[in-house]
Amino acid sequence: MNRASLIFALLLAVLVPLSLLAGRVWINPFAADLAPNALLILAELRLPRAVLGIVIGAGLGAAGAAMQGYLRNPLADPGLFGIAPMAALGAVASFWLGAFVPPVLAAWSLPLMALTGAGLGMALLALIAGRTSSDAAGGAGGGIALFTLAGLMLASLAGALTALAITLAPNPFALSEIVLWLNGALTDRSWREVAIAAPLTAAGIAVLALAARSLDALTLGEEAARSLGLNPGRLLALLVVGVGLTVGAGVAVAGIIGFVGLVVPHLVRPLTDRLPSSLILPSALAGACLVLAADSIVRIMPLVTELRLGIALSLIGAPFFGWLLLRMRRGQL
Repeated sequence: MNRASLIFALLLAVLVPLSLLAGRVWINPFAADLAPNALLILAELRLPRAVLGIVIGAGLGAAGAAMQGYLRNPLADPGLFGIAPMAALGAVASFWLGAFVPPVLAAWSLPLMALTGAGLGMALLALIAGRTSSDAAGGAGGGIALFTLAGLMLASLAGALTALAITLAPNPFALSEIVLWLNGALTDRSWREVAIAAPLTAAGIAVLALAARSLDALTLGEEAARSLGLNPGRLLALLVVGVGLTVGAGVAVAGIIGFVGLVVPHLVRPLTDRLPSSLILPSALAGACLVLAADSIVRIMPLVTELRLGIALSLIGAPFFGWLLLRMRRGQL
């Protein structure tokens, strides 16, 4: 474990108990008599929510580090893949198809449809970008540019179809549910969502770790990486599968939570040697810390209704993105 991983692991160890104790009802572990139902609140509400925040944050952080390494662009974000919008489209479709879902599957329809959308996005991206990348093998950076355009095309298409589904929502209740879900949150999540997201995210991070050495080679340039034995098709497949699993699992259980994959690698990079292989694990830990801290803050804010986690992280991420753009303009990135 490198220094960055150790730092964020220790920070996570501090944030977890704070997350369990913080909320509209604060729990004092040193009190002689605990609040009513304190153990039930911890075991059934706050602990699964904290674990899910760690899982989603870790997946988004690792995906962001891998994306920035592959595209060699500090402004890259997992959303560029188009997989998150496709997963969101699948989830939105579940609100439309709810009446046709058998009762036994009703509780699972949203995550299953979201994962189906993510899988479809992965397949389309691999089909389009895989073919164009191999066709562009002779041009340095051509495969990566075509891959980026393919991802943007998928994201644009999925966004347009999602907007259409919102516009044609069958009733006000469905419209409200769609809008709330798209904003992303960990509210009212249980161990069921943890059971869905945790294995998929762990598998996705493992796949991204397999791509780490190839991403290191890619920092030398595409032609130099090929001369060192880089297989672009294999690397692309690993990234599509790894990012698809991590991002798709997060969207399936919590909606769209943006900017984590963009912000986290920048927090981690100064603590490492800046190679992608040194960023993936600490970015996963830092992503878990960021989501867990943000979720704890939205729970204790004195608002009538809880601020959605996706909105809170966007309020943090948008100014950060602007700051990165200013640094890039000044040649500091």
